[in-house]
Amino acid sequence: MQKPLKQLYREQPEAGSIVLEASGTLGEEGLSCSVHTGQALVDAGLHPSTGGDGTLACSGDMLLQALVACAGVTLAAVAINRSLSVSGSLHASGVLDVRGTLGLDPDAAVGSARSSCPSSCRPRPASRKWRS
Repeated sequence: MQKPLKQLYREQPEAGSIVLEASGTLGEEGLSCSVHTGQALVDAGLHPSTGGDGTLACSGDMLLQALVACAGVTLAAVAINRSLSVSGSLHASGVLDVRGTLGLDPDAAVGSARSSCPSSCRPRPASRKWRS
């Protein structure tokens, strides 16, 4: 199942660099962040770029979803502790060079090389004004 992918990545190393993403929305009530997983019960497996068939969640996606959930809940907790009411969204992405996972390039990183988690938040109308 991985043989044609390995050949592709040998011939086109840049094709082995993929971007994984996760998104979430701050909860309307309390300390929560809804993370979009696509599944309620999550079974993990290989990403299609490493030979998976796409029916199972990629563990890299799950890592980013956990990052979004952690950042979202932390943001909500800080806002509540500062008597703020906020709404907004978070998005995480990470670059993965699958050539490392497939053992094709000893210099390629195994796992995610770069991740980021920017957020877009705003005070809700009932909250006090933000301080600069």
